[in-house]
Amino acid sequence: MIVCKFGGTSVQDAAAIDRAVAIIRGKASRDPIVVVSALGGATNVLLDIAQKAASGELLVALQAIEQLRDRHLREAAALLIGSAEADEIAEEIGAGFDELAHLAEAFRTLGYLTPRSLDTVAAVGELLSSQIVAAAFRHRGLPAVFVDARDVMKTNDQFTRAEPDAVEIERAVRQHVLPLVEQGNIPVIGGFVGSAPGRITTTLGRGGSDFSASLIGAAVGAEAIEIWTDVDGMLTADPRIVPNARLIERIRFDEAAELASFGAKVLHPSTISPAVQRGIPVFVFNSRNPEGHGTMITFEAPRMAVRAIAGKRDTTVVKLRSARMLLAPGFLRRVFEVFENHRVSVDVVATSEVSISVTLDDATNLDHVVTDLMEFGDVSVERQRGIVAIVGAGIADGSRAIADAIAALGPVPVYMASLSATGINFTLVIDDAEVVPAMQRLHRTFFETAA
Repeated sequence: MIVCKFGGTSVQDAAAIDRAVAIIRGKASRDPIVVVSALGGATNVLLDIAQKAASGELLVALQAIEQLRDRHLREAAALLIGSAEADEIAEEIGAGFDELAHLAEAFRTLGYLTPRSLDTVAAVGELLSSQIVAAAFRHRGLPAVFVDARDVMKTNDQFTRAEPDAVEIERAVRQHVLPLVEQGNIPVIGGFVGSAPGRITTTLGRGGSDFSASLIGAAVGAEAIEIWTDVDGMLTADPRIVPNARLIERIRFDEAAELASFGAKVLHPSTISPAVQRGIPVFVFNSRNPEGHGTMITFEAPRMAVRAIAGKRDTTVVKLRSARMLLAPGFLRRVFEVFENHRVSVDVVATSEVSISVTLDDATNLDHVVTDLMEFGDVSVERQRGIVAIVGAGIADGSRAIADAIAALGPVPVYMASLSATGINFTLVIDDAEVVPAMQRLHRTFFETAA
């Protein structure tokens, strides 16, 4: 068995879904399970509809609902010409958007949104796309069966970023998915969507369709998980920043996870974890170029000093100085409890005998954090910082990679430097405006100069 996940751009319209049909037709002998995202961009529109309705702009929200309804009906009609299911799928689409319109009216009346209601709205895209894709497969001779993701992806009730329950997911997969595969069918499941106890709709958070595919792959013990997207695979840098970025044909699990968490957009940061636990290789392919090599993510990739360059912008640095920190057991724990209490995630950390520096991606609750940290000592905040990360399993193996990375930056000020505990990621905090040129210089140093 294999799990094939098609992202939003790979199911964005009838032409894209036809490409997905051709890909799955060629893999029919491998017992594929298909996971799909919403039609490209649909989730953003759905969330905007909810926000508009709750803020009182009901007419704008209803107009957007009709536009999105028309888009789904148009693509379904193009896919199902001559199909006996065309009317049935159109009715499902209509019912979904009728319910959405009723929700929009309720949001306008209430004047606010709850995380639970946001999940109900956000799930509409995947629930409809998976039905459309399954019907399109059947119309083209593939034995596809729609499986409601809420029957499979079991989670807690942390709405908008629900935590999956791996044990319950495996049980549900045995009940709802494996029998279909054993009967020669192709299950088609919406990603991103799950359900809390009581079958209350949840979502795994943005990018969660990749996570869904990986969780399902782990539950069935898949031989491979394939992520079909709109790029040829993982690259040595973001091609929008580094036009000469190169395809990475093989990469280690831990390197891929680091790149995902440090700005690489091909994979959701959590995607790798279930696959790593089961040793399942993950492939990234381009649905517009299915003959391409793609990227294989596996334990067996050769060890390299530098595999890729990644970057983040709009980072905030928080610094705490305190003489009380010196030889004080438990001091760091109490400091990090402040971030935990305000639900602020810390990224890069550097410490000395009497100071701590951390970076934050999201500074939403920063004022509250700073107020509480002032009880420990002097606090300063530096905004408009950025991060460049040099990722490679062998970066700390006595090579010159770290020295070469610092040299490549030249006169660029470095405010923090951190080598990860695993020795796989060397991170430098610099000015936000320097991130792009720094990534370009680092890429030339490690990937272009020797060419």
